[in-house]
Amino acid sequence: MNTMQDNPKPNISSTADLQREVAELMVECLNLEVTADQIIPDAPLYGEGLGLDSIDVLEVALVVSKRYGLQLRSDGADNRQVFNSLRSLSDYIAAQRTR
Repeated sequence: MNTMQDNPKPNISSTADLQREVAELMVECLNLEVTADQIIPDAPLYGEGLGLDSIDVLEVALVVSKRYGLQLRSDGADNRQVFNSLRSLSDYIAAQRTR
């Protein structure tokens, strides 16, 4: 019998669903003037893409850490890759999440 205790992670049915959920978190926590649907999965989060700066990324990291039970350190060696795009952030969350 499969119970919630057997699977503590929320049931995200696909990569696209997780990407949308993460995009919605980013829009909400940063008060972005775009909708989650307007964030292109492979567009850069920094600079010319979504236009986030280092403070924005720290805010996203905090929200993501709380929501998914991750440890994202500000001095993490792989942060540049993790926060490269919505897709890379979502892939990292899918691999590392505890909730």
